[in-house]
Amino acid sequence: MRGEQRERPAELDLPARQPLAGRTCLVTGASRGIGRGIASELGRHGATVIVNYRSSEAAAHEVVDAITEADTEGMAHPVQADVTDRNEVNALRETVQDSVGPINVLVNNAGITCDRTLANMDHDDWHRVIDVSLHGAFNCTKAFYDDFTSVEDGRVINISSVIGKQGNVGQANYAAAKSGLFGFTRSLALELADAGATANCIAPGFTVTEMVEAIPDEIQDEIRADIPLDRFANVSEIAGLVRYLSSEESGYITGEVIDINGGLDL
Repeated sequence: MRGEQRERPAELDLPARQPLAGRTCLVTGASRGIGRGIASELGRHGATVIVNYRSSEAAAHEVVDAITEADTEGMAHPVQADVTDRNEVNALRETVQDSVGPINVLVNNAGITCDRTLANMDHDDWHRVIDVSLHGAFNCTKAFYDDFTSVEDGRVINISSVIGKQGNVGQANYAAAKSGLFGFTRSLALELADAGATANCIAPGFTVTEMVEAIPDEIQDEIRADIPLDRFANVSEIAGLVRYLSSEESGYITGEVIDINGGLDL
């Protein structure tokens, strides 16, 4: 039925093969929301997943336990780091190098919102959001850059938002950070190409997470009315695209901003 949320079929939970076996993937902001779904999906398909978190230690360990206890080849390790702090990101890299070696895939997912109209937005509101979503992606990509140029099939995947394309009232900071990832991705793709590594960006629309579920029901209805598919995305749909871009099969896709928004910006 149109507008109905559809869950991933149970028979797809455990793939017949493990396309990411032998690949190490770092997901920032992986303790909840879309990041949690991405980490779980990569682990379910055989990857070794570095589950990064800033402060949600218990939630990060839940993700790790779910991956390691599943009947797959996937493994996981929780590693704390604030992506806005270069010293912590460099320590994160050292920890990862010492425990599992170089990474094949970096998913820059960490992001926050601090919504206010520009008239009411102060400098701290602006910088907090830019620091996590945009500067954090730079910090992590810079720290692990040598990994992508030394391993086979290196991948950088930046998680942006439809808001980065459309803008939104009260989200000038978030829109600026997320649209900044578009140019960052395209420039990075050109610089990584000689090493055979790729960089791509995913721009999700409204997705069923705690953040969206906190929106009042009447506002959710108004948002859905503007979406041609008349529903929000499931986290599994975003995670499935990340899984494909993390694989060897995606090697001829680079510098792309891929929309997954139900037709919201058609």
